[in-house]
Amino acid sequence: MTAFPLAPAQLAPLVLAIAAAAMMTRPGRRPPAARWLPQAASLAALALALGGAALAGADEGGGPMRADAIGATMATLVAFIGWIVTRYAARYMDGEPREGLFHALMLATLAAVLVLAQAAHLALLAAAFAATGLLLRQLLLFYPERPAARRAAAKFALVWHAGDAALILAAAILWAAHGVGDMAALRALIGEAGPGAADHVAAALVVLAALLKTAAFPAHGWLTEVMEAPTPVSALLHAGVVNAGGVLLIRLADLVQASPAAMAALAFMGGLTALFGAVVMLAQSAVKTALAWSTVGQMGFMLLQCGLGLWPLALLHIIAHGLYKSHAFLTAGMAVAEVRAARKPGPVAAPGWGAVARAFALSLALYAAMAGLFMAIAGPKSPQALALGAMLVFGVAYLVAQGLADAAPRALTWRTALASAGAAAAYFGFQLGAQALWGAHLPAPPDPGPLEWALIVLAVGSFGLVALAQALFPLWAHHPAAAGLRVHVANGFYLNALLDKAIGGFRTMKAK
Repeated sequence: MTAFPLAPAQLAPLVLAIAAAAMMTRPGRRPPAARWLPQAASLAALALALGGAALAGADEGGGPMRADAIGATMATLVAFIGWIVTRYAARYMDGEPREGLFHALMLATLAAVLVLAQAAHLALLAAAFAATGLLLRQLLLFYPERPAARRAAAKFALVWHAGDAALILAAAILWAAHGVGDMAALRALIGEAGPGAADHVAAALVVLAALLKTAAFPAHGWLTEVMEAPTPVSALLHAGVVNAGGVLLIRLADLVQASPAAMAALAFMGGLTALFGAVVMLAQSAVKTALAWSTVGQMGFMLLQCGLGLWPLALLHIIAHGLYKSHAFLTAGMAVAEVRAARKPGPVAAPGWGAVARAFALSLALYAAMAGLFMAIAGPKSPQALALGAMLVFGVAYLVAQGLADAAPRALTWRTALASAGAAAAYFGFQLGAQALWGAHLPAPPDPGPLEWALIVLAVGSFGLVALAQALFPLWAHHPAAAGLRVHVANGFYLNALLDKAIGGFRTMKAK
């Protein structure tokens, strides 16, 4: 087995840290190294991460970082997104007065996140989380003269470091109870002896830390206000850093799943955050703001997956969301230009009650058929996995409803029907792939008890009602009451203002 210092993926943070230190010596405008060093360092980190992925399991070593299957996957994702973002930033920040400092901070942040992704010891994990928060705050304050940037940075620091405190306290409790901080050793101890009272408390604190770091409701406000930072920062934060709470849960999945109360809290808060973010996103008029609220909803859905015990699917969700959201943020300006250049579409085919009912019935029937087919091939699925698929199918039903509207052309009807079939098949196909890649390293979903069944029914019913309301919205969108409701929804029901008041955010905006 290769010794720890020589493991490829574990060397990636060191390469980025050295490059960050070199850029820090030239913090001003257009340093010559800015044209090549950040991109070269991030590309080298990606190559090292890919090397670690290829050797996953063979180069774990015994140090505080290990490139197991999960760590290697996350390191590869972070390194790839980092490479894309640094390439974009080379053009985006060209000529800025503090261009060199920006690149130094970005490289240092990527190094901290790579350590976080591969940490095998709770002390190193907590230190990496804290370092990531400190560096990100500096990036959010890159334009300190902007009041909104100061407010977003203050709210981010408050929420993120509160999560740090919860994680440090959880680590201290686990150390006091078991005398070890290595996460693999903790997993083995809890599996052999069963969870004790200290483990339940630590699991609750880990869940609290994850909720805070993923911008879960009601601590979501900071994530929707980071647009005053440079676009590469928004892309890195929404595509990578905000996923860190999910990585924390997955790394400590055995501890969290040993506590039914912690799992129930995750499922409830995750589902609530997913629904809240999705509803508010629909009322946004600005592209980047809509993307920010989309991240809130997506993080909630990932937390729901963790709360249901679908750990491989949660990891798959993190990867898919990171790739999609980085592309969405970095191409947002291009998308707006393309929409403006396009000709206005014709009248929209609004589905009626009958079309919506047929769409939901068709989607559910198709999903049931696909579920039966895949279970015949790969064996039975857990109730949690089937429920999650039903929630996703409700989103497909909304699209199918557009194709079944009376005024919709036949070609659109066929396309939406094929899309629904493809989505149902893709869900089960990706589920099988995720289980094959990471299932052996993560606990299986628990058998649901009365509380878990109640949460499953609540989640499926809530997602179904929201999808139904979304599909029928064109029928009552022009009602005066709908216009007033839209204003409240677009402002997130003003819940963010409560956090502003608590931290003095309005005073922060007025500060010079």
